Amino acid sequence: MDNSTVEAVNRLTARWAAQWSARSEDGAAAEGTVFTAAGVWPLLALLADGAAGPARTELRETLGIPADTAAEAARALLTALDGVRGLRAATGLWARRDLPLEAAWSARLPAGTRATLSGDEDTDRKALDAWATEHTGGLVERMPVEAGPHIQLVLASALALNLTWEQPFSERQVRPAHGPWSGRDLRGLAVTHAFPERLRVARGPSGPVTLLRVPGGPGAHGALGVDVHLLLGESGAAPGDVLTTGIAEVTGALAASTARELPDGAAGPGLSLSTVDSTSPDPVARIATVAFDIRAEHDLLLHSELFGLTSAAARPGHFPGMSAVPLAVGSARQSAVARFHAEGFEAAAVTAVGMFRGAARVRSYRVRQAEFEVDRPFGFLAVDRRSGLVLFAGWITDPDILTR
Repeated sequence: MDNSTVEAVNRLTARWAAQWSARSEDGAAAEGTVFTAAGVWPLLALLADGAAGPARTELRETLGIPADTAAEAARALLTALDGVRGLRAATGLWARRDLPLEAAWSARLPAGTRATLSGDEDTDRKALDAWATEHTGGLVERMPVEAGPHIQLVLASALALNLTWEQPFSERQVRPAHGPWSGRDLRGLAVTHAFPERLRVARGPSGPVTLLRVPGGPGAHGALGVDVHLLLGESGAAPGDVLTTGIAEVTGALAASTARELPDGAAGPGLSLSTVDSTSPDPVARIATVAFDIRAEHDLLLHSELFGLTSAAARPGHFPGMSAVPLAVGSARQSAVARFHAEGFEAAAVTAVGMFRGAARVRSYRVRQAEFEVDRPFGFLAVDRRSGLVLFAGWITDPDILTR
């Protein structure tokens, strides 16, 4: 993947995390979420390629690259994403038959679905939902866009990630004695291995953050794949600070210390280190966390300034490079899901932009032993191992309940 594109997408991920966290600064507890800027960024790039005036400027600033190279960058990113082990990426375009599209813009679109909108709400809804279901393996069953005679064009992306852990966890019942999960029977996950370097501690705006890298299994022919990083901050740390600290660490912008390098004692949130007697010369890392299954819906127009869509959604006529018909962004939404369980990790997202005519609506060896326990809300990142691109990010407040 192109380094400048990876850096641009990761910057949008960090800004999104900070913006999401800021909504809870009034003292309300942050709700869980999952999102992917990697699913939004290519669509914004394709819009920028067809935009003019203030909309083009705003989209260019959000993208972090020149608008005249945006379509090429989107194509390259989506092609690279589809080549990541365990990850599938797709794009789709649906347009009304009577909507003329500029040939140059259409020619620069990534390969993918090209279909016609009938204007009949039921017919179009079935087709759009079927595409979302197919390209996410059923994890997202509904395209996050309205359907009906008023819609002129839908531009969508889908990402679906399926990982099997290099070393599976075992399941167990856990009942935290304190904190927001106290008294709840949770689906706990545990594993012991000899890789304390997978545990790191980085210091961010809200203090230290402990990171655990959970690697997916090796790809075919030695191909690199995706890792999931669990992020635990101090009790009361702002979720956005924990996530942005994690993003900075996994992308190499922030230094961290591994469990091998830290002294015995309380080394970071949830992490304690000691030197113990053992019958093996290998160090020991004992991991205890929880399973989760989370879904989230995002209305990107509620924070249009974050995504460079303020002018594009204000009035029609900002996309002459896309069509001679004056268009406006009437909706921009993302549906995302993530599941972390004993055998692996699944995540998927569908992002859709709906274009309308007219005004839009804004919506005996002495060895090191590390013990890490996650027993309160925490963050996670799914990261492409080769490029450092953050594919999915999220925050967990309600882990899986253990049922009998």
